[in-house]
Amino acid sequence: MVSLAALWLPILLSAVFVFVASSVIHMLLPYHRSDYRQLPDEDRTLAALRATPLKRGLYVFPFCTHKDIKSPALIEKQKQGPVGFITILPSGPPAMPKFLAQWFVFCLLIGFFVAYLTGHTVPSDASYLAVFRVAGTAAFLAYGLGNLSNGIWKGQTWSSTIKEVFDGLVYGLLTAGTFGGLWPR
Repeated sequence: MVSLAALWLPILLSAVFVFVASSVIHMLLPYHRSDYRQLPDEDRTLAALRATPLKRGLYVFPFCTHKDIKSPALIEKQKQGPVGFITILPSGPPAMPKFLAQWFVFCLLIGFFVAYLTGHTVPSDASYLAVFRVAGTAAFLAYGLGNLSNGIWKGQTWSSTIKEVFDGLVYGLLTAGTFGGLWPR
């Protein structure tokens, strides 16, 4: 068993490497630019939304409860469409420093749990590849496969979902390499 205290450096550096890689992926590489679409007649749609008392949160439409799910009125609304989800954020420019700080803390949290799992399953004298396999699998599960639920339940296009899974694979490989290279021996 390898203690978490002995793995503080790979936890920190893997978070830094993933943070930098995600910045490069989203700011410099073009493959995520088609993930979002503009609303048709955006000005009119936004004016209609402003006229309602929307608060921050996730909304589903048409809305229903479990008891209404088979009602003819709901079924007709769903047939007429549109059917979907909308996420409302606070008004104003995106809070990028806050989002980036939260993303970095998330990366640290994943690094912590990768360290916990790897430290409890891989001995201190393990080879680079043995550490790489366990750490990489754990990191890919956290960064990559969790995104599949967005394609299943939230209507995200499968092309966007697969790109996020691919990003998660990159982050998992970076985490695996960091833990493999800095594993205490």
